[in-house]
Amino acid sequence: MTKQIAVIGAGPGGLAAAMLLASKGYDVQVYEKQPFIGGRNAALQLGEFTFDRGPTFLSMIHIVEELFGAARRNVYDYLKLIELDPMYQLIFEDKTLNMTRNPASMKKQIEQHFPGNNTGYDRFVKETSRKMEVLAPILQSKMDRFFQLFSPKVIRALPELELGRSLYDVLSRYFSDDQLIFAFTFQSKYLGMSPWECPGAFAILSYMEHAYGVYHPIGGLNQLTKAMAKVVREYGGTIYTGEGVKQLLIKNRKIQGLLLDNGEKVHADEVIINGDFAHVMTNLIEPGVLSKYTPEKLEQKKYSCSTFMIYAGLDKIYHLPHHTIVFSNDYRKNIEEITTSKTLSRDPSIYIQNAGVTDPTLAPEGKSGLYILAPVPNNFSRIDWEKDRTVFRDLVLETMEKKTGFKNLSAHIETETIFTPMNWEQDMFVYKGATFNLGHQLSQMMVFRPHNQFEELGHCWLVGGGTHPGSGLPTILESARITVNGILERDRQEKIPAGPLPAVEAWR
Repeated sequence: MTKQIAVIGAGPGGLAAAMLLASKGYDVQVYEKQPFIGGRNAALQLGEFTFDRGPTFLSMIHIVEELFGAARRNVYDYLKLIELDPMYQLIFEDKTLNMTRNPASMKKQIEQHFPGNNTGYDRFVKETSRKMEVLAPILQSKMDRFFQLFSPKVIRALPELELGRSLYDVLSRYFSDDQLIFAFTFQSKYLGMSPWECPGAFAILSYMEHAYGVYHPIGGLNQLTKAMAKVVREYGGTIYTGEGVKQLLIKNRKIQGLLLDNGEKVHADEVIINGDFAHVMTNLIEPGVLSKYTPEKLEQKKYSCSTFMIYAGLDKIYHLPHHTIVFSNDYRKNIEEITTSKTLSRDPSIYIQNAGVTDPTLAPEGKSGLYILAPVPNNFSRIDWEKDRTVFRDLVLETMEKKTGFKNLSAHIETETIFTPMNWEQDMFVYKGATFNLGHQLSQMMVFRPHNQFEELGHCWLVGGGTHPGSGLPTILESARITVNGILERDRQEKIPAGPLPAVEAWR
């Protein structure tokens, strides 16, 4: 009899797992509480304007190619990808950098703005390439037993884990100017972390972009989850939207099925959880079942920051590159306010996506749709967003006007939606509004992170940012491959291989 797989959540991790398992002949049913697919990777429609709700960067596209290939599909039959150059623009108080993966152009800019630092770029590329080579096998395979910490691949990677060194410390080996260091460490925000706290091994985040590029799918990054959903359906899988799960049906610490919000009980041989990890563990499981991840213990874990979002449709063209990061004048203070004191900054850093300069499908002709993100504390901060949302929104827009030179920005907004950390928690079911999930301290990585084959319940598997290898779209997709391989291995089927990293020679 065909094995029945139930997937909770139609985010990228859940849909990647569903796509792979459906292509292997499993009976796959995906249950999504929202009326749309994609989770944090969904599209947001405001009239004629289309926005990505969450992720907007697509890198490491070879992972996407491999997963579609494993499902006997060509991703380019589903997506049109445009490489961005520059990858993103960085605006500091006194200078602007256009970050590119063209080494000659990148070193020319470094020498222009930070004399004497351009040789550090070559060393960064060479040494981080080695770091990526030895860390990749750890990110591509399960880590759920303590003895695996002493396996040859981990021992080989040990020097590159940069134990005891922060991301800021590691980049300080290559560059002497703080602004240049920030240009290669701000990616720690993809994990919701400070570069002074983020483990040094995550130097691979900026390397990934400089080595493999940054891409935009026409229609937005939401098209990736739509493409995976299409493949699921092509293989006979079913995706139910507006059909949430109320409770996991558990007997003798083994999941037997799901109780849906509508009262229906659904049998499943295996359950894959793509919902926010801490939210699921505190809401879908009866008290007393778990011991390692009780509500009390989950509250003591370390979590990422959150994000304050403005999705704004403008009545005119906004002349800024596809991706722009505006740095706070005192970046370290801003980061400490977000992650340590958990207070609202008066000088926020801001990320702006102006995707219309690349993709005319996202806004009407002559108009721009702006995705505006300011990292802010998660809801452990107890910030009153009902009271502070308008004031902070105005501060963000005023900061943008001042630092990008676009005057009277508010006057040109014809449609707008604001999303606060409280919205992330209440509307998207993200624990404490921690948008990037559990923190990525070494104490919560690899074997110390919730396991892909969940250790507390039988027939239960995890995908997404709350399990190994962690947050960020490429690693979330890897979590799906790891989990699917666990199921295939249990069923004595051939596993899905991970290909070698693309050669650095592929750089322009």
